[in-house]
Parts: sequence; C-alpha cells; structure tokens
Amino acid sequence: MKRIIHLVLWIVIIFLAYMLYKSIIGPVEFNKIKKARYAKVIDNLKDIRAGELAFQELTGSFTGNFDSLVQFIDTAEFAITVRRDTSYPDVEKNRAFGLDPKKGGYYIEDIIIDTLDFYPVRDSLYGGTDRYKTMMNVPVEDVDAQYELKAGKLDKNGTLYSVFEAKVAKDVILSDQDKDLLSQEKETVSVDGVNGAFIRVGSMNDVDTGGNWPKLYDSPEN
Repeated sequence: MKRIIHLVLWIVIIFLAYMLYKSIIGPVEFNKIKKARYAKVIDNLKDIRAGELAFQELTGSFTGNFDSLVQFIDTAEFAITVRRDTSYPDVEKNRAFGLDPKKGGYYIEDIIIDTLDFYPVRDSLYGGTDRYKTMMNVPVEDVDAQYELKAGKLDKNGTLYSVFEAKVAKDVILSDQDKDLLSQEKETVSVDGVNGAFIRVGSMNDVDTGGNWPKLYDSPEN
C-alpha cells in the first residue's frame, strides 16, 4: 500500500511539475514561434503590397487575382523619365495685346517629361529574384494555404477609390499551437501586437494600403 501511495504521489508531482512548466514555458515558446512565423508571413504581405501598388500605378486599379498579379510582374515595366521646365510664347495673348514675344510679351511655362528607358517591375521590386511567384503561399511548414486576396472599388464621400486586401487567419498560421494560447492571441489588443484574428495588408473598407502589424516587424532584424 505504501508503494502505491508513493507511486501516486510521484505521479501527482510529475503532473504538477508538467503543468507548472506548461504555464511558464508554454507561453514563452508560443511567443517565440509566433514572432518567427509572423515575420515570414508579413514579408510575403509586403511583397504582395509592392506588386499591387505597381499594378495600380500602371493600370489604374488593383487586382484580386494572384495569377493576374504574377503575370503582370513577369511582363510589366516602369518607365524611367526625366522632367524639364520649358517656356514658349503665348501666341493668342500676345496677339490680343499686340505684343512682340521677341521684345518681352507673354510666355507659357510648361513641364516636359521625356521617357529615357524602361525597367522591369520584377527587377525593381524583387531584386531579380522570383519570390513573387510564391508570395501567395503562407510560409509556414506543413501548412498548405494561400493568402486571401480581394480588390474592388470603395465609395468614399462620392468618390470611387481602388482598394485591395490580402490577409491570412492566425488560425492558419498557428494551427499546430496550444489552442488556449491561440484563442488569447486572436483577442490581442496591443500597440506591440498584431491585433485581431488576421494578419492583413490593405483594406476593403477604407482607403488604406498599410498593414495591421506593429513597427517592430518593419525593423531590419525581422
């Protein structure tokens, strides 16, 4: 009987030690894994945003389709331009006032933009790499998922604006982690955290191309 009691006590001690370890070390490990995964997820979102902004600059709108975005990056080019100031006589005004432009008169100030060359979007934004071809995939090991991408028009005070949004749920990013800690993470409201249940860039409800992550994820070490 004494041996049984000792065995039960050891089991209780081991269980309590495990629970203590889990309550202290568990959140530390969770936060370490979370930060590492968030950094990779956010890097992809930055690449998606860069492609979307280039798409909008050259086409006038955003796209909600990754295939279209990748095809655009593969083929599109930025124009390299130079602008210079110029002026020329205002013929009609000089004629109306009987003035001779050679002796003063009125001149029109203008700006001329010359196109010097073209530079591929993929080289300009992605440094000659092809990482844009996989930026739609959530970069978490053993997770087979893509970011959600939407685009459209937003009516704001009678003016239509092009908008886009790319996002992924924390449930996807941290699917293999402790469910209680994950539930707490989804309720995060903090200036140093990623608030809400998603990590996103852009918005379908506002004219915003920013992300919902804190500045620490924009530092060089992340």
